[in-house]
Amino acid sequence: MQVLENRALRDRVEVFVDRAGAGRELARLVRESGEAPATILAIPAGGVPVAVAMASELGWPLDVAVVSKIVLPWNTEAGFGAVAFDGHVLLNDALVRHCELSEQQVATGIQNTRFKVARRHRRLHGPETLELSGTSVVLVDDGLASGFTMLAAIAACRRAGARRLLLALPTGHTQAVERVASQVDLVICANIRGGSRFAVADAYERWGDVPEAQAELALERHRATHPDRGESLSST
Repeated sequence: MQVLENRALRDRVEVFVDRAGAGRELARLVRESGEAPATILAIPAGGVPVAVAMASELGWPLDVAVVSKIVLPWNTEAGFGAVAFDGHVLLNDALVRHCELSEQQVATGIQNTRFKVARRHRRLHGPETLELSGTSVVLVDDGLASGFTMLAAIAACRRAGARRLLLALPTGHTQAVERVASQVDLVICANIRGGSRFAVADAYERWGDVPEAQAELALERHRATHPDRGESLSST
């Protein structure tokens, strides 16, 4: 299990001005790691501004890996599973039992989330399948709380053929980082925090939701200014 962090930021809050600043710090850590160029995959929507800044600094290709949590019927901030860009579902069975969700509630949540993921994939990536065969990729989000949704993204990238898989995260809870680190080749997490209370937003001075339209515009602008960096890098 390999984890690279900025030790000076351990257990601190408000260490980034915004998501773009976090992306630049991740680019610095990636350079420090000595990793060879790879395709950066942003997890929309919050991961897009982080990944755009990171890709701009490094000059690496940028794309998206759409994944979304399956939210509880009574709390859209909490999820009992996740759906990845290839349609596969990962359920938190323990939480499903704890919340006493019915089969119909689970089925409806999966159906709604699959629709959301498919629509977002078409809008932000395009109609074609995300093909990663033989590539090295870096999954990027704006933070890691439980890590469950990220596990779904990791599994989907493996199924899509990723040869080497890294995670780049501005902030993450200690337990979540450890949970996902066993599934990838390297985790780069600038700001690791422990404790019973963790919020991704606490790592930022300026924080807010990223609307899908804003993420789409950021990707379009990046692709327009970096037209030669839109293709995935092969294993060669």
